[in-house]
Amino acid sequence: MIKMIRLVQVDTSNFSSLLDLQVNESQKDYVADNAYSLAQAYACSAEGRSVQPFGIYDGDVPVGFLMISYNCFNSEEAWGGPVPYYVKDSYYIWRFMVDKKYQGRGYGKAAMALLLNHIKSFPLGSARYCWISYEPQNAAARNLYLSTGFVEHPEDYVEGEEMPAVLTL
Repeated sequence: MIKMIRLVQVDTSNFSSLLDLQVNESQKDYVADNAYSLAQAYACSAEGRSVQPFGIYDGDVPVGFLMISYNCFNSEEAWGGPVPYYVKDSYYIWRFMVDKKYQGRGYGKAAMALLLNHIKSFPLGSARYCWISYEPQNAAARNLYLSTGFVEHPEDYVEGEEMPAVLTL
């Protein structure tokens, strides 16, 4: 049972405990591990791009990890072709995972609600859209995202890539 869920920005005091979080073996193809995600966050920040990684906590216990970026994929070079309208000046939920020990208990839905409230405060800049992408086979992720108001954009899906879904802020 969830006690007190909160998002805690990653810093030197908590990053190590977030590295230990893992998804189920069957989900490993769907999300990068947290060490890789934190390395990406560091590299993007070093380039001057806006990225915020967070631990998902229940009280003092880390139960998941997520990462958002702002305006990071708004060029044809970064996108790999023409940039869809919802990518420019927008928030991207770059990572979202709940540790295998805590899945199926409502942490994903609760954390997504907190995250969307955070994004709607426009901490990194104003935006009209928030988007996310996921492997089409990942039914649990798809169900979570669609249940929180995201709408899939299959016209931008490329076979072998991730399905984009967009939320109007």
